[in-house]
Amino acid sequence: MAFVAPGAMGLGTPTNGASRGRSCLYPSAFTAPGLPRRRVSVRAASSPFRQSMSATSARDLAVPARSGLLAINDEGGVHVQQRARPRRNRKSEGLRSMVRENVVTPANLIYPLFVHTEAENVPIPSMPGCVRHTVDSVVREVGEARALGVRSVILFPKIPEELKSNAAEECYNPSGLVPTLVSTLKAKYPDVAVWTDVALDPYSDQGHDGMVSDDKRGDGGCGRIMNDETVEQLCRQALCQARAGADVVAPSDMMDGRVGAIRDALDAAGFTDVSIVSYTAKYASSFYGPFRDALDSAPRESSNAPRNKKTYQMDPANSREALIEAALDVAEGADMLMIKPGMPYLDIIRRLREATDLPLAAYHVSGEYAMMKAAVERGWLDERETVLETLLCFKRAGADAILTYYAKQAAEWMNE
Repeated sequence: MAFVAPGAMGLGTPTNGASRGRSCLYPSAFTAPGLPRRRVSVRAASSPFRQSMSATSARDLAVPARSGLLAINDEGGVHVQQRARPRRNRKSEGLRSMVRENVVTPANLIYPLFVHTEAENVPIPSMPGCVRHTVDSVVREVGEARALGVRSVILFPKIPEELKSNAAEECYNPSGLVPTLVSTLKAKYPDVAVWTDVALDPYSDQGHDGMVSDDKRGDGGCGRIMNDETVEQLCRQALCQARAGADVVAPSDMMDGRVGAIRDALDAAGFTDVSIVSYTAKYASSFYGPFRDALDSAPRESSNAPRNKKTYQMDPANSREALIEAALDVAEGADMLMIKPGMPYLDIIRRLREATDLPLAAYHVSGEYAMMKAAVERGWLDERETVLETLLCFKRAGADAILTYYAKQAAEWMNE
């Protein structure tokens, strides 16, 4: 087949001596470099490419010399033959805001807060702007976030070493840090939804979300993370939190069957209105480092525990597995499903959005936050614009709620 230069073939020009009708590839208004140029009238009723006058009048316009690759309109300007132009709906903020498909508001945000039993706030070096709060400081912080429209918070405690154990009994102490704080917050801000983390790692002397066996039959010759024994402790923990007034319990442990067991335990105790937000797709990710610094909850190398959490958290290589986890959690009574981490796992958010009608939450985790902060400190990113775009990406992917350490600051920006 002979090569035809772009623009050398007119619209409807036969290619082999026989008429084939109109061609959509090379309209006659286009001319190849070196070929005679001609001007066309884009308003012509009979043909959009009808010749009208010489294109030399375009020289009077303050535009670069024409290349001859595009048509010329009646005003002597270059013209692309396209009626549908998506940019028309982007030409002003009024139009852009009218047709905007996704919007993030402070009501979509959940504010994670670290709390400890010490008398002063302690900054977290790997998470600039975040601190371990005292109880009084948390109460003030929740009040400030509430005033900005953030009406959901989740609490993560740093527990003193002397209170930690393999069975994590402190997690269901009714006089412990979290139950006491939940009661305080609900008394002062009854309209704020208080979420609690259901997992053993902040209370474990092994640094794991579950109890560790004392044998060597686990991964790498270490102890095993005992599933069913852990679930029993998680039920006790969730009940303790519900009695303190928690609106939402969020099991982040990734033990099999824990959602159904917690739902049954709550219902049996009369807490049918307490919601369960399941960490459905929680991956064994490298993005959790700063969070573990904040709570001192990393696996302990000196113990019999596995060196990582890969035997219960999901493999980052897998996406279909998230559908299995989601189907189980939905069947067991979860009210909302969570994906963690967030930005590197937008594909998982989308897959779960297509698989379920339950609300989805995305966790903008500590490593993502720390990377953003580091880039901002070096002047590489505009913090406000980058953060708001990131939150919008979660919403666009399918998340209804977003856990982010930027919740309060983002709400300030949204309210500007």
